[in-house]
Amino acid sequence: MRTARLRTVHPVLWAGWAALAAGAVLCVLGWYGVSGERYAERQLPYLASCTVPGAALIVAGAVLLTHGRGALAAARVEELYGLLVAPEPAEAEESGTAAGAPLAVSGDLLMVPGGTLWHRADCPLVAGKVESVPVDAKLLASGELGPCPICEPVEETD
Repeated sequence: MRTARLRTVHPVLWAGWAALAAGAVLCVLGWYGVSGERYAERQLPYLASCTVPGAALIVAGAVLLTHGRGALAAARVEELYGLLVAPEPAEAEESGTAAGAPLAVSGDLLMVPGGTLWHRADCPLVAGKVESVPVDAKLLASGELGPCPICEPVEETD
């Protein structure tokens, strides 16, 4: 799933590389021309016609590459953000689960030893974990464990 902005970045990168290459060629030509002349007044045309524009093209190419890579990174971040906030698939709506409904509905409360939360038995965070154990009533009463924000268990008052 590539966005249109992602496709438009490549010409900017190609233009940056082309400007860098052209600038390097001009600088080499300017250096070659200057090196063949003995007097400074005869070297000046090579500096004006090749070396200065070559240096300007190198700077322009560097700016284009920086902008292109920044735009490419921004497009990728936008694409990832779009994937993160994409609406849930239609399968979830068809199965009857509402967006605000808790993920787990079991009445049994579990915890992971060393953890700080208690969970419903069918909570995705503890489901299938062999190390999960039933919650001790003393821990609930002492306030050492908090409710899981995913499955939203309700403390049972006996």
